[in-house]
Amino acid sequence: SVIGPDGVRLTREDLPSPTTRRWVARRKAAVVAAVNGGLMTEAEACETWGLSPEELDSWRGAVARHGVNALRTTALQRYRSTKG
Repeated sequence: SVIGPDGVRLTREDLPSPTTRRWVARRKAAVVAAVNGGLMTEAEACETWGLSPEELDSWRGAVARHGVNALRTTALQRYRSTKG
């Protein structure tokens, strides 16, 4: 188990269903916490939920830079990286 984004212990049973199609910030954050905490590998997470490595990496980067709130769909524009 690892500590989840809300400070509560997180196990594999607490992770979103492999059939998840609606990715709210809470579910994304749980996956990020599981990968960052070593509960599962990046490859396992991508295979389990049908994510691309780039998508998972973007979630991890958003959390690292701005916290869990950056995973909210309504916050995408606010936290989007501007590369120029």
